[in-house]
Formats: sequence, C-alpha cells, structure tokens
Amino acid sequence: MPRCDPVACPPARTAKIDWCVPGADRLPWTGRRTQRAEVAGYLRVLGENIVPQEKVDKVQALIVEGEHAVLLGEFTRTARSTGRRYQMPVAMHLQVVGDRVAKLYLYEDTAKVAQAYQR
Repeated sequence: MPRCDPVACPPARTAKIDWCVPGADRLPWTGRRTQRAEVAGYLRVLGENIVPQEKVDKVQALIVEGEHAVLLGEFTRTARSTGRRYQMPVAMHLQVVGDRVAKLYLYEDTAKVAQAYQR
C-alpha cells in the first residue's frame, strides 16, 4: 500500500472515520479512531515505533466489491525499542466512500506484535 505522509494527508469531506487497529493497550498506535484527524497521529506514532527502512509489505490478494476491499498479505516489521523483527500474515478491510477511506480494520497477530515490543 502507498505510504501516507501524516502532514500531507488530504483533508476529508467528513470528520468521521471507522478505524480499528486492535492490540495491547501499551502500544500507542493501537485502538479505535473515529475522527479523521486522529489518523495522522496514528501514522506518526506507528512510524516512530518501527524501523521504516526494514518495513516490508507483501500484498497477496486484493478483493474489491463496490465500496469495500479486502487485502490479504504479510507484514514484516522491526520494533524500534527492542530491535526485534517480526513477520505475520495480515488482513485489512477497507471501505472507500467517494475518494476517501471511511473504514479500516486491521487483522494481525496482536500477540506477536506485543511480544516484539516487550522488554
């Protein structure tokens, strides 16, 4: 998926969004967001907690039906705070209304992510 610079993300027609990245409470980028303005903070905090040069996204399938898309793939990340590298299968459910993402649900191995950041 293309990167989105948190500063350059285009303004939305609506301030509402349904964005869910489950995970441990101690990981600051996880949780639900309902305001589009919160997405830039999510991207910034996530970027601060991984080693971006070692990030690998592999898309294995993209299924689109109307406003909905399902992405199946694999993420490889390195936790900045521990240096631990982790790899896992992922799925995303996206809904695009007009030209804006209205919904993003990420499904990943949250236990593996938490373990990578555990000191």
